[in-house]
Amino acid sequence: MELKQVDTYQWELPKSGNMQVPGLVFADTDMIAGGQQNEPLKQVANVATLPGIVKASMAMPDMHWGYGFPIGGVAAFDWDNGVISPGGVGYDINCGVRLAVTALLEKDVRARLENLVNALYQEIPSGVGSTGPLKLSLKEEKKVLEQGSRWAIQQGFGVGDDLEHTEDHGCMPDADPDIISKRALDRGRKQLGTLGSGNHFVEVGVVDKIYDPDIGKTFGLTKGQVTLMLHTGSRGFGYQVCDDFLANMVKHAHKLDFELPDRQLACAMIDSAAGRRYYRAMSCAANFAWANRQVLLHRCREIFMGVMDLGPRDLGMNLLYDVSHNIAKKERHMVDGRERLVCVHRKGATRAFPPHHESLIEPYRKTGQPILIPGDMGTASYILAGTQAAMQLTFGSTCHGAGRVLSRKAAKKQSRGRSIQRELEDSGTLVRWTGKHTLAEEMPDAYKDISQVVNVVHGAGISKKVARLRPIAVVKG
Repeated sequence: MELKQVDTYQWELPKSGNMQVPGLVFADTDMIAGGQQNEPLKQVANVATLPGIVKASMAMPDMHWGYGFPIGGVAAFDWDNGVISPGGVGYDINCGVRLAVTALLEKDVRARLENLVNALYQEIPSGVGSTGPLKLSLKEEKKVLEQGSRWAIQQGFGVGDDLEHTEDHGCMPDADPDIISKRALDRGRKQLGTLGSGNHFVEVGVVDKIYDPDIGKTFGLTKGQVTLMLHTGSRGFGYQVCDDFLANMVKHAHKLDFELPDRQLACAMIDSAAGRRYYRAMSCAANFAWANRQVLLHRCREIFMGVMDLGPRDLGMNLLYDVSHNIAKKERHMVDGRERLVCVHRKGATRAFPPHHESLIEPYRKTGQPILIPGDMGTASYILAGTQAAMQLTFGSTCHGAGRVLSRKAAKKQSRGRSIQRELEDSGTLVRWTGKHTLAEEMPDAYKDISQVVNVVHGAGISKKVARLRPIAVVKG
């Protein structure tokens, strides 16, 4: 599909066929070259045909093929006349990243690093279908779905400041547990406090470069500092919620008064019974994910203290921020010179709100929202800050990670004859994993160059580089 270059980092996919708006892709010239972008670009065009879409169908530089929407896709729909689509959120509802900083330096943990990564691996349940130590009653599970992170804090899993440093304070208020299926409730009851599989991880890192000292200081970052990053979501509960509502929307797609270009884009008008039900169910899954990451952070604090023989004050593990990247949100944005209420779908994309935004707590109102962009095993991760340009260009959105260049099947094929574990450890990263094929499927070669991806969003002005993290130990599902 032919793209028109707007500037160094923006490319327009012109309107054609049934597209209601153009496509807008953030990338550099190297990313655009080659045929691997054809399929996700078709998905950008397909999303642009959906009713009520405003401004553009967007894709971030980590764009790759996904279910219905491309991963890395952003689209906003008018709240009164637009649609909501499970494919624009994804199966792992509110998959997200949580970063905590510590009072430790790399030299403080190096001698005990192997013990630390072994303890994290042994004590945090990971892998497909993994279950945790929390066995919730139905009544308690519904409280989790209504309250999100606040439920976890009330149960002793963390401190009040954690809520302040979580997107939306870790709770979407529209959750309605009574519309959740028994199958979803059954799947979620034993999975709180678990990591899951695939690209989900716990990573111990080190701040190795600070690009903006002033913002870095506000974020509490110092060079050489040890950090902890979590990447996981709503586990089997969120998957089942998506599956349930997607199946219903696919079944009734023929009743829509418009033609879907792809049945994976099954959707409902936001202001319809089906649309409202999905939004309330998605909110439940989002709250489950926030509670899950909160429980995991608390467990990681306990593990660090045990291995390092430190108390909470000496460890100083404070949450910097928790960001979501598979979610649809009711937000107000300027569109064509006037404020409009829209539903912003961010699928494999992260919120990037600017300085002075009303949703941010005081320390971040002068810097913009912290943005967490993980790499993969053995590669850097980045901390950025939100910008006003993001509000103007992308509904306050940016990329969420590196983005795959190899399918899992292709990655396994390319890894044959190699010891990925040895390669990672030779580069300075200890790794532990659960799944049989996890290391092969998630090896660094399977992903785009994270630094190149981050340079695009920084160069385009939709987020601002603050610091770079270097991994020293990783636990993968």
